Amino acid sequence: MKTGLSKYQKRHIEYVKNKVAKSLMDYKMVSKGDKILAAVSGGKDSLVMLEALAAVRHFDFVDFEVEALHIDIKDVPYSVDKDFLKAFCKKLDVKISFVSLEADIEDRGKKSPCFVCSWNRRKALFNFTNDNGFQKLALGHHLDDAVETLMINMAYHGNIASMPGKLNMFDGTFHLIRPLILLTNKDTSEFANIRNYPPLKQTCPFEDTTKRTTARELIQQLENIHPKARLNLFKSMGNIDGEYLP
Repeated sequence: MKTGLSKYQKRHIEYVKNKVAKSLMDYKMVSKGDKILAAVSGGKDSLVMLEALAAVRHFDFVDFEVEALHIDIKDVPYSVDKDFLKAFCKKLDVKISFVSLEADIEDRGKKSPCFVCSWNRRKALFNFTNDNGFQKLALGHHLDDAVETLMINMAYHGNIASMPGKLNMFDGTFHLIRPLILLTNKDTSEFANIRNYPPLKQTCPFEDTTKRTTARELIQQLENIHPKARLNLFKSMGNIDGEYLP
């Protein structure tokens, strides 16, 4: 990772870490003594999340343990630099584990490759979290992901739903948390550029981002009309006036 940072770069690094600390506190994501498992795909958001969690883990108001897990789907040509992940986690003093599995993509029937891969990845994450005594599973979704998901669900599925900062899983067996929920894609991209995180060795050829790209473009159009549209869409999910809904 880069050294000799400018004052602006140092401020941004601290800004991101402070926003993660605020999300942990505002959404009551963690309790003292928690063991948190961070899902690390190797993409920029998961790396930003892990570095920030490692930085704030011993703050007085949280004080938790954090470990990392990378899921390798062998029959999907998606590749990360595992040596980098190992060195990255060693520098952060974070233990990382690797799990390899096959998603049987060729036998998926009518289901999309993305659905099958995601389902198998989530199942592996949930099993590892439960089997190893973690109270929280951290995912690297940020504010933009949440707003785009809101727009997709409203436009395509006719319901108001998104990505909560904290979600109870399996009757409280563990909680799913999103420490980057108060940060934008611009925030995490800038952090990743400052740290010079490497790109993925090979991106997934099955990745279908059509709906998400459409939602992203729509949000950008709304921002052209009103600069705070993105943030206001995010805030609206916590400011629902049921009396004025059908």
